[in-house]
Amino acid sequence: MFFRFLFISTALGLLAACNPADKPATAPTKADLPGPNIATLTDSTAPAALLAYGQQYPGSEVLFKTRLGNIRVKLYDDTPIHKANFLLLARRGVFDETVFNRVVKNFAVQGGQTSESRTIALRRYRLPSEVRPNHFHFKGALGMARYSDEENPQRLSSNTDFYFVVGKKLTADEARRSASRRLTPEQASTYAARGGVPALDGAYTIFGEVIEGLDVVDKISQVPVNPNDKWPEQDVGMQVTVVK
Repeated sequence: MFFRFLFISTALGLLAACNPADKPATAPTKADLPGPNIATLTDSTAPAALLAYGQQYPGSEVLFKTRLGNIRVKLYDDTPIHKANFLLLARRGVFDETVFNRVVKNFAVQGGQTSESRTIALRRYRLPSEVRPNHFHFKGALGMARYSDEENPQRLSSNTDFYFVVGKKLTADEARRSASRRLTPEQASTYAARGGVPALDGAYTIFGEVIEGLDVVDKISQVPVNPNDKWPEQDVGMQVTVVK
C-alpha cells in the first residue's frame, strides 16, 4: 500500500506540474513560419504560391552544415520558382530531416530525399522547368532532380531532391562533344578549367551554385557507398539555413 500510494502521489504531483495553465506560451516552430502550406501544394498550385512567397520573403543564400564541413550556396534570381521553393523548405526545416542519399564519384552528390519517417507534413508536388541557357552543369552547380523523360515528359522538377554537380575536367572540345546543347565559348572554357557534366545541360534546372565549401562537396563525393544504390555507408546529414 505504501508504494502504491507513493506512486500515485508522485504521479499527481507530476500532473499538477504539467497543468497547461502553469506552462509558458509555446515558442513558434518552423512549421508556424509564414508561407504556403507545403502539405497541400500541388503541381498546379505551387508555381503561383511560390512566386508570391519569394516576393514577400526573399532570400539569396543558404548554408548547408554537414559532418564534413559547410557549403554556402547562392540561389539564382532567374529561377524564381525553384529559388522560392528551396527557401521555403529550408526555413521549414524539411532538409534537416534528410541526408545525401546518392553519391556518384565524378558525377554528382544528391540529397533531399524525404521518407515516411519525417515529422514535417509535406506533399510531393513538382516544379515547372526553369532551364536557362546561361546556367550549366559546371562543378559546384546546384540542380533539382526529376524523373526520366519517359515518366515525366514535361521535365517537372522534384520539390526536395537536389544535387551538387561534381563531374570532371574536360577539354573544351570534349565538353562540346558531350554537351546536350550548344555551349558558349565561356561555358566550354569553364568545363575545361573547373569541370562538370555538360551532358546534363538543358535537361535539368540549375538554380544556384556553391560560393564557399566546394572542397566539402568533394569530400562528400569521396565517401564509401553501397555499390548497388550509391547510398553512403555512413550517413551524411545536413542542416540547411537561409543566411542572406
